[in-house]
Amino acid sequence: MFVLANQPSIANQFIAELRDQSIQQDRMRFRTNLARLGEILAYEISKNLEYEEKKVKTPLGTAKVALPVSQPVLVAVLRAAVPFYQGFLQIFDQAESGFIGAFRKEDVGSDISVELGYHASPSIEGKTIIITDPMLATGKSVVQTIETLLTHGTPKTIHIAAAFAAPEGIEYLNSQLTIPHQFWLGALDEKLNHLSYILPGLGDAGDLAFGTKL
Repeated sequence: MFVLANQPSIANQFIAELRDQSIQQDRMRFRTNLARLGEILAYEISKNLEYEEKKVKTPLGTAKVALPVSQPVLVAVLRAAVPFYQGFLQIFDQAESGFIGAFRKEDVGSDISVELGYHASPSIEGKTIIITDPMLATGKSVVQTIETLLTHGTPKTIHIAAAFAAPEGIEYLNSQLTIPHQFWLGALDEKLNHLSYILPGLGDAGDLAFGTKL
């Protein structure tokens, strides 16, 4: 598991601004900071892909360079993932993309379930998948997203990227997933509260990015 906040970098400024209840009221800045974290995490993930040496002809000669063997498939868990996913797409600009709409539903007894709606994805057979979801809370939406994606093939490996995550979500995913997977986080927070929101977290990322939903 890679946690960006565990090392000193400018990313910590972006994380702090996302959390700050006064700064986060600027929606454009909030979305920009999510995209920035996406770009940084995409770069870190890129170090784990397969590469092969190629020759590139320049105006003055030939250069050798290690290029990716293949592009990953990016999957955005809507709606909160849109700016976060855009950061990944800036780095993996030739990648195919999939989209899954997920929303929370509070059941009797304050239990939280997740329902999926819109779904569009290319084939993932034998490919590297990067699932982008800025808030990894219970992990239920990611598990259901992966179950849905498996109808399009069996991936080689799955990278799960989140700006903020709770230990309970990481534990749940590790208990549910049998496919090779790895976590890439902006920050790993303390815990979930009784409403299954991440503490200290930042609130509802979708509402902060796009406005309160009805």
